[in-house]
Amino acid sequence: MEKLISSLQLGLYQTFILDNNYQYFVRGIGITLLVTVFALILGLVIGVIIAIIRSAHDQQPVNKRGPVLKFLNGVCKVYLTVIRGTPTMVQLLIMWFVIWASARATDSNMIRCAILSFGINSGAYIAEIIRSGIMSIDAGQMEAGRSLGMSYADTMRFIIIPQAFKNVLPALGNEMITLLKETSIVTVIGLKDLTKGAMIIQSKTYQAFVPFFAIAAIYLVMVMFLTWLLGKLEGRLRQSDIR
Repeated sequence: MEKLISSLQLGLYQTFILDNNYQYFVRGIGITLLVTVFALILGLVIGVIIAIIRSAHDQQPVNKRGPVLKFLNGVCKVYLTVIRGTPTMVQLLIMWFVIWASARATDSNMIRCAILSFGINSGAYIAEIIRSGIMSIDAGQMEAGRSLGMSYADTMRFIIIPQAFKNVLPALGNEMITLLKETSIVTVIGLKDLTKGAMIIQSKTYQAFVPFFAIAAIYLVMVMFLTWLLGKLEGRLRQSDIR
């Protein structure tokens, strides 16, 4: 028992104290959150646009679907099929080693590449989440908005989207949590995120137990905090509905 405790103490010292190794975790958390937040914002923008195009196409009668709407819907379906049908890691590798092949291997370039790759990937899933929320809103809501003289865009912006957002908030929260955890694969392009920081410490100290369990605990704490925030937001939205 004493040997186990002393081994654990040594592992903690080497992982956090020796050579200020804790800084790898601090910097890694910053990069992980940075990539997650901006990728989520990009994914939301892409997802909302695609969801509106696809729901507009589905809600229109077949004989009233214009060629432009049909073309845009076709492009969106191809995008969704390709992104959802290929692994996230493969998309990241293609983005960095093919599309960004001429870029210098700097942290800023790798961060931008990761944000773009994860944003495009997340946008495909967010699009279907938001589309399901839009389609769940009664068609009478759209008719009511149009009867008041509002344009299709204004009706979607002020009436449909806010209601759809409330309906799909739990699913969006799950997507955000999934995105946070998926960013750990940025190690394959050399970006020094939280996981890469633990790998560097492991290579320096030859200690695997403490570094990897440490990042597992850090990810768990971040996920629990996000879950708590989402619960608070859902509670606020429910209170506004009651009022």
